[in-house]
Amino acid sequence: MTAPDRRVRRTRKRLHDALLSLAIEKGYEKTTIQDILDRADVGRSTFYDHYQDKAALLTASFDDMREQLEHQLADAAAARATDVALPAALLYEHAYRHQRVYGALCGHQGGDVVQRHLRRLIGDLLREHLRSQPSATGSGSDLTADVAAEFYTSAALGLLVWWIDHGFCNGPAWLTANYRTLACAG
Repeated sequence: MTAPDRRVRRTRKRLHDALLSLAIEKGYEKTTIQDILDRADVGRSTFYDHYQDKAALLTASFDDMREQLEHQLADAAAARATDVALPAALLYEHAYRHQRVYGALCGHQGGDVVQRHLRRLIGDLLREHLRSQPSATGSGSDLTADVAAEFYTSAALGLLVWWIDHGFCNGPAWLTANYRTLACAG
């Protein structure tokens, strides 16, 4: 039973590696599924057994970050601490570890797919976290949590694009400190 799991993981890794290397070389928008299949040496039906389309393959690359965010936000909620900068900090650390990929996919030259996915991923997690911590938004209303989550998410992604376009200057801790100062001012 572990052999199929290993084959599935190996196939998915080949597809992810192919997509990311092609996105770095020629850009996400110009990369076709056929390019990915050729690079990964995988058949078209195998690709569609695993992913619906190129965007699904790309967004699956961020699953590990989502899991990490979910765990850390759950830990923060259990400790009754609300750190609205935590999702941004994790995003910036992830981006710093994968600079070439983020540079190709998230900067002003990158496609919108990753930014939309990250907006949804971070916004959803932060919204759920804020709803469970009424003191974080000053009120328990869902609307207030939605507005706060959108604000923090937009700020985090805006700074991410700026940071990528400035060569990941000063590292993720520096960017997180600036985000925290700006987001928590007032």
